[in-house]
Amino acid sequence: MIPCFIRYEIAPFKVPAFEEYARNGGQAIPRCGADLIGYYAPHEGSATTAYGLYNIRNLAEYEAYRERLKNDPMGRANYEFAKREQFIRREDRIFLRLASTPHAELIKP
Repeated sequence: MIPCFIRYEIAPFKVPAFEEYARNGGQAIPRCGADLIGYYAPHEGSATTAYGLYNIRNLAEYEAYRERLKNDPMGRANYEFAKREQFIRREDRIFLRLASTPHAELIKP
């Protein structure tokens, strides 16, 4: 699996709109084939930084997933909602690989 990490810059007074976008994505993304870990909205500190994280099998599957999401009624409506409300100012997407394995086992007292 390849994690896709998305950093969003959002409008500071439109966090509730981002949260609605995240809830909608929580329905559409898994249905379209990605393993959604979650969306994270600002809580403390920066009011303009949010994140999304999901796993995808490989980059070829990512392309197929994006096409399914584009054609999914909720996925399309969510995109239009973000475009109309303009709460996302910037979106940076990166694909990562796990570099810390093997993890140490917890030491139990």
